[in-house]
Amino acid sequence: MIRIFLFIICSIFFVSFSRRALANPSAHGFYRFFVFEAILILILLNQPYWFVEPFRPMQLLSWLLLGCSIFMIIQSFSTLKRLGGQADRVEMPENHLFENTAKMVEDGLYRYIRHPMYSSLLFLGWGAFLKHITLLNIVLIFLLSMFVFIVARVEERENVHFFGPAYASYMQRTKLFIPHLL
Repeated sequence: MIRIFLFIICSIFFVSFSRRALANPSAHGFYRFFVFEAILILILLNQPYWFVEPFRPMQLLSWLLLGCSIFMIIQSFSTLKRLGGQADRVEMPENHLFENTAKMVEDGLYRYIRHPMYSSLLFLGWGAFLKHITLLNIVLIFLLSMFVFIVARVEERENVHFFGPAYASYMQRTKLFIPHLL
């Protein structure tokens, strides 16, 4: 019962946070909403299994992914805040102010990957998934991964439009989510 209550409360928050983006399927925030929901469902479904057999290899891998997720979100958010600045983007009114960076950031994790915040969400989702693998969770992690790829591609289109050839060049020099791999 508590998990259903948490799902409803968190979903209301995500809808509120994403309300402008949900009205525009061409905005990256539209797809990000579904990433948030899938992660929430995975966490809530697997919550009873988080500390069962904590030293099992799958659990250790899960904790590693969850730790990487925390590191990546803190590092990337602080780098964007420190170096990115803020700009009004009239053509993207559904964005939150913190999303509208004025300068391209290529330091920290951004030197190696274009989307460390989305990588963080992928790692969070996969970390939660590995706590207890079921058919439903396999479907959810597939959908989550698909939506993370879509949101990254949509945001890249927005960034090329805003930053121009500099961002297109940056895309050629960096990976999408994982340094040297993907």
